[in-house]
Amino acid sequence: MAEVTQADLALLAFAREVRNRAYAPYSGFRVGAAVFAGGDIYQGVNVENAAYGSTVCAERAAATAAVTAGKTEFDAIAVVGDSADPTVPCGACRQFLAEFNPHMRVIMGGKGEEVMVRTLDELLPEAFVRAYLDQDDGDDSE
Repeated sequence: MAEVTQADLALLAFAREVRNRAYAPYSGFRVGAAVFAGGDIYQGVNVENAAYGSTVCAERAAATAAVTAGKTEFDAIAVVGDSADPTVPCGACRQFLAEFNPHMRVIMGGKGEEVMVRTLDELLPEAFVRAYLDQDDGDDSE
């Protein structure tokens, strides 16, 4: 596990700040996220939907805000949920984030004091990334 830095705690504070703005009328589980990219911070919250599959996670909301601002290289993301223990990104969010830096720091917190820091590739080893699509196997028969 990586050591928690002051920068990690600062980014976590931005995630905590927005968590209460989450729209979670079904689960009641609010999540806030903050992406650090190119020296700027982009926040997002989970937005639930009656058609559960249409729900947007906080991590993807923050990442989308960063991309909308023109940032596609992420340094770190912080995630804070309503749980006592640190909230970890779901599998879909891990894969989504791998697009923007499979080695980024992931800072996780909850309602308690515990903070957990990992790199994304620790949370999602062997992610499917662009390099797989860029490979040319030399076989043009398809």
